[in-house]
Amino acid sequence: QLQLVESGGGLVQPGGSLRLSCVASGSRLDWYGIGWFRQAPGKEREGVSCISFTGGSTNYADSVKGRFTISRDTAKNTVFLEMNSLKPEDTGVYYCASVEDEWHDGTYTCRPGAYWGQGTQVTVSS
Repeated sequence: QLQLVESGGGLVQPGGSLRLSCVASGSRLDWYGIGWFRQAPGKEREGVSCISFTGGSTNYADSVKGRFTISRDTAKNTVFLEMNSLKPEDTGVYYCASVEDEWHDGTYTCRPGAYWGQGTQVTVSS
């Protein structure tokens, strides 16, 4: 069974950067598409980004396009989320999860799967 553990969260000033890591155990990570999701206090969980099981396709929420980059290192069984130009509205608990890869008219997207990490807190504040 796939187990996921996130790390890398913290407190950062607006405009700063963080890199989140999602380390997998119990199964090979490259058997799964992986996504990052976040939940701010009082708000519903939202999808941030996902990467296909091959690593060849990625998808980003409009609110993070151009600022966040998702990548995967198969040898390390890890998926990363590089976050730059952080804004206060990026604050929340960030979760990585397995996802179901989908393609619609050639565009890659994903939907949440069965396996989730415990989350890591990201706070963007001056």
